[in-house]
Amino acid sequence: MSFRLRLTLFGATLVALTLLTFGWLVYELVTHSQATAQDDALTQRAGEVLAAIKIAPGSQLTSPSASSLTAAEDLGHQSEIFAEVLDASGAVLSTTGRIGDHAPAIPADALHRAVTQGHALWTFADNGIQLRAFLVPWSRPDLGLIGTVAAAQPLRIQSSNLKGLLGFLFISSIPTLLAALIASWLVAGRALKPLKTVAETADSIGQTRDLRRRLPEGGRADEIRLLSRSFNRMLEQLHDAYERLAQALEAQRRFVADASHELRTPLTTIRGNAGLLATGPAVSDEVRSAAAKDIATEAERMSRLVEHLLTLAEADAGQRLTLAPVALRQIIADVCRQAQAVHLDRTVRSAGLTDATVPGDADALTQLLWILVDNAVKFTSAGGHIELGLQQHEGRALLTVADDGTGIPASDLERIFTRFYQVDASRSGTGSGLGLSIARWIVDEHHGSISARNNDGPGSTFTAALPLAPDAA
Repeated sequence: MSFRLRLTLFGATLVALTLLTFGWLVYELVTHSQATAQDDALTQRAGEVLAAIKIAPGSQLTSPSASSLTAAEDLGHQSEIFAEVLDASGAVLSTTGRIGDHAPAIPADALHRAVTQGHALWTFADNGIQLRAFLVPWSRPDLGLIGTVAAAQPLRIQSSNLKGLLGFLFISSIPTLLAALIASWLVAGRALKPLKTVAETADSIGQTRDLRRRLPEGGRADEIRLLSRSFNRMLEQLHDAYERLAQALEAQRRFVADASHELRTPLTTIRGNAGLLATGPAVSDEVRSAAAKDIATEAERMSRLVEHLLTLAEADAGQRLTLAPVALRQIIADVCRQAQAVHLDRTVRSAGLTDATVPGDADALTQLLWILVDNAVKFTSAGGHIELGLQQHEGRALLTVADDGTGIPASDLERIFTRFYQVDASRSGTGSGLGLSIARWIVDEHHGSISARNNDGPGSTFTAALPLAPDAA
């Protein structure tokens, strides 16, 4: 059963219950009002008879009148109020109503109650006819006579009226229920139309995978608009997640392809030289030494490449650095001293170092400096100069590494931080294209920024801007 049909039946059921309750209340009200009106009419008629008795001749109050029975209305066919005058023994002195060939017989209990209580309302049956009667005693002190007056009426008129009322209520409820069914069906359809649109849109999106589609929100501020707005927000989030996933998959595909390409070159060199060494004594010592040196160089290159790949993989997996206050000046001095000891054919020095403390990871910052220094060494010739600096500017520590090497083509200044990207052959050397990508990740983890620029003279300068610690700003 559809939800629309259930709503329609629910609305029709509510209307039916309302009609049933209303009909019952009307029926009870009419029944009570009819009974009250009849009792009032009977009481009034009995009062009229009592007034007539007070002036009636004594002869009419001492013996039954045969003519009154003959002239009385037959209650089998009439439903009007009739009156009976009875003497003290209960004998009918006169009546305006009859049942067949006899006057209606008033029960003795009713006569007794009327005498003892001063009046009585009584319902009884005579020859299958239900009657309602009001009884009240009468007396003529001047004649020494007493008796009872009964004003009564058949109940069939009430039954007839109530049957007519029930018929009216039943007949009138049929079009009302039909109208309620039609109205509920139309209202439910109009109310559920936006939900149907949502369902159709969701199904269409599922089939076409077009997450850019949106539901119309409409102009009314109701629950349907709220549902459409929530559904659209969900679509936006799904679209964003889908785009990020697609970008991540594409980046992963490029990463795997580039890593395979970078690993293939040293593996080819190692395999070729290993094959050369495997030929045995026929290889001269000079060739053997060169081959062993090439194997060692390429193995070292592969080691660096794998280390860089692992670092970037950890970054992609969501690894976060734990930041604590770190004094940069000492780290720069240590790296400068160690780099000078390693690269004796170049001048590595520090200049203009200021004290600066940043929230950071000491090991990661050391790695950042080594990446920038190695990059400068790689692109400077023997006798070149590399200078490390540290300054403070507008709440940031500016860490710089400058060289007097070949410089960077202007078109590559923004692209050199991309994974596996290398500039032209004059600067490519034996690098993997991953070092600067790792440098940018380290700076990002420190909530800073990194950039490169060409010097006015030869060479280039890399600048990492890191936020100062709150107590050092």
